[in-house]
Amino acid sequence: MSELGVKDWVKQLVKQDEIDKYLVNGKDFIDEQHIYDTLTNNRKPEKQQVRDIIQKSLRIERLEPEETAALLHVEDPELWEEMVAAGLEVKRKVYDNRIVFFAPLYCSNLCVNNCAYCGFRNENKDEERRILTMDEVRQETEAVISEGHKRMIVVYGEHPRSDADYIAKTIETVYGVKKPARHGMGEIRRVNINAAPMSIADLKKLWNVGIGTYQVFQETYHKATYATVHPTNTLKGNYRWRLYALHRAMEAGIDDVATGALFGLYNWRFEVMGLLQHAIDLERQFGIGPHTISFPRMTPASGSALSIGSNYLVSDADFKKLVTVLRLSVPYTGLIITARENAQLKKELIQVGCTQTDASTRIGIGGYTEAMKELSNLECQNQEIDKQQFILGDTRRLDDVVRELAEMGMITSFCTAGYRCGRTGDKIMGLLKSCTEGKFCKLNAVLTFREYLDDYAFPETKAIGEKLIEQELSQIREAPFFNKGSLLETFEKMYQDIIKGKRDVYI
Repeated sequence: MSELGVKDWVKQLVKQDEIDKYLVNGKDFIDEQHIYDTLTNNRKPEKQQVRDIIQKSLRIERLEPEETAALLHVEDPELWEEMVAAGLEVKRKVYDNRIVFFAPLYCSNLCVNNCAYCGFRNENKDEERRILTMDEVRQETEAVISEGHKRMIVVYGEHPRSDADYIAKTIETVYGVKKPARHGMGEIRRVNINAAPMSIADLKKLWNVGIGTYQVFQETYHKATYATVHPTNTLKGNYRWRLYALHRAMEAGIDDVATGALFGLYNWRFEVMGLLQHAIDLERQFGIGPHTISFPRMTPASGSALSIGSNYLVSDADFKKLVTVLRLSVPYTGLIITARENAQLKKELIQVGCTQTDASTRIGIGGYTEAMKELSNLECQNQEIDKQQFILGDTRRLDDVVRELAEMGMITSFCTAGYRCGRTGDKIMGLLKSCTEGKFCKLNAVLTFREYLDDYAFPETKAIGEKLIEQELSQIREAPFFNKGSLLETFEKMYQDIIKGKRDVYI
């Protein structure tokens, strides 16, 4: 497409009325002065106040901004230990001891934007540009399936060649791929996307082809910083078009949405408060908060001085604090820790209460297929900074991470049942808040983990996983909840069906 054609596409994309309709008296929901005041007024919380707030989280109630600000300013090491322990307890109450896995698939690094921290930005001449054809999408999906993944998040740059129609085709293509496993056929059962803000009409196109969760990160909620790192002459320079992307998705029928901030662009406490305000406004306008929240930290990106030199880069210690506070602040929302972080830190943060992570991750365009050709597996060795958006911290194969978690007593889940049973949006939120959804998820986690062990696991992982499954089965058989009605009987039959080779059964 010519430069003139790209400019015309950019001009027609933003629909101002699809911003204005969500404003209140012409204002958006990020009141910076109120955030600053709330943080200032809650700098020195009393011990009992903090413990009372923790108890509220343990009741699976969302915290108010003042309560969240108080937790952000806790300095007492003993209280932090209590908060971390409470975070894991909250996670177990809502989600049990399972971790959901996914794989990202980068389809295009063409981009009209010029974000200061991103290797994909338009002015970065070192980046090798590429957009996958549908045949290449199939090849990449086959490589991901060969690891045992059932869930994928597909990622795109913002460009007319990767518009809503292209995204819809890639979703349909991914869903259409089947690849033989040891037993039956492997497949991706849930396609989420991380893509640019869109109009309601374009979002409906994605809803019609079976999009899972629609994920848009605001990057930073601080408006001056947002303007600095996203030039005003670019699409991404429109702060409010991005701020209300998830609102438009809700209106288009996509009732599973996900938000996040890129930590390292501005003060981390401010960004946590911004994420909370985003959740509050979604709840106010639609009755449903975000399905997941992500908190990626900046890592080195091709040609970006900011990615390594920002004054707001977050230390490991502060990173653990902000994840802990998010777990307590929105106790019923999933938290995603990604392969940006190193293996040891990921392990620690999963024990704070994260619910999802990725593994065997390749973020270069066509990276999975190239890895298969080079290494006969997906173990990422030398990362090529000019072929990907940023540098990863954890490049281990899925099986390695599954085995580590099993050794920790955490079961890997490849479940996508809730989405296909209609447990989405307000339905799943109600079940999460009542700590009911996690019980069904426990059953489905065991079923999908059994599939993985039989179809993909290496011998050592299978041996460790077998022991964990026996523990899970004992807990299920002894728990009163599962012994009501015919639920346990139905589960036991499904479990035996999987052992016999049947696949994709769920409750």
